Amino acid sequence: MCGTTLVCGDLSDPPAAPDVVRVPARPGKKHVDEVLQRSKRVIVVGDDADLAAVVVRMLRREVLSSVAVGYVPASAESAVAALWGLPHDPAEALRIATYGEPRPMTLVRDDTGGVLLGRGLVEAVDGEAYCDDVLALRGAARRIEVRPDPAGVAVRVTRGRLLRKTATFRGRAFQYGGRVPVHPVTDGVRRDRPLRRWTVYRHTEDLLAVRP
Repeated sequence: MCGTTLVCGDLSDPPAAPDVVRVPARPGKKHVDEVLQRSKRVIVVGDDADLAAVVVRMLRREVLSSVAVGYVPASAESAVAALWGLPHDPAEALRIATYGEPRPMTLVRDDTGGVLLGRGLVEAVDGEAYCDDVLALRGAARRIEVRPDPAGVAVRVTRGRLLRKTATFRGRAFQYGGRVPVHPVTDGVRRDRPLRRWTVYRHTEDLLAVRP
């Protein structure tokens, strides 16, 4: 099955797809919504933040169950590509995104209306964190990483600098509250506004992701 391919940002060599639309990096409502109205499959060529921007529009237009999304990552460092099991070769990733079968994938939201598709990160934290009702942290830690998981979220807490200790938790939701404000980095985008609380949780609907 083909679809509409959104080429995000300034990529100089767009893929040879039948229906290509060029959009800015992190496209918004006026660039995405019309495509969502006419296509049952959207293929995003760009980085993880571009894909997240498109999925936010899918969420707000309530088309998660009717529009599939494929992904051709512009970077080999993509956390989403690793999570979805996508190949590094763009031509092969495009073939999968165009002709592969969509399958349900956990969709994680945050408390500001955004989504987390690949990796969320906070560093130099000092406070309390919970994964569901389980205490994941009390005190200081070097970093906390959050990724989508079949259960909802997988959380890895790393303490120490020289002798690092890590602990992993899984659940439907994760919440951090700290004495020191943090700047969460979600799918490669650093939050400009400092936060004392950060919450991510599994959405009630899954994403129809086209994966190998």
